[in-house]
Amino acid sequence: QVQLVESGGGLVQPGGSLRLSCAASGSGFSINVMGWYRQVPGKERELVALISRSGTTNYADSVKGRFTISRDNAKDTVYLQMNSLTPEDTAVYYCSANLLKIGLERRFRDYWGQGTQVTVSS
Repeated sequence: QVQLVESGGGLVQPGGSLRLSCAASGSGFSINVMGWYRQVPGKERELVALISRSGTTNYADSVKGRFTISRDNAKDTVYLQMNSLTPEDTAVYYCSANLLKIGLERRFRDYWGQGTQVTVSS
């Protein structure tokens, strides 16, 4: 049993900052890449940022320079620091983890959290 739980979403003013976190709970799994995606009504889910276990990162052009993804492997947790927020950043943010259930699966699979709402408005 694996669960991803996001926290840290909320309402902020334009130019403000917010820090999201996502913790993987359960046992008997090994996590590879973790990341953040976002989605607004009527649009496809969009990649925001990815981070490997070793710390290599990739960002969408729309957030590069403003957002920072990081992780704590010991806590099975990934973070997203969001600065200089604009109304265009308003979306539901989803945490993802590519992981293997040790002894139960041979393939790494993608798992998703339930999402956390981020609203940027004055």
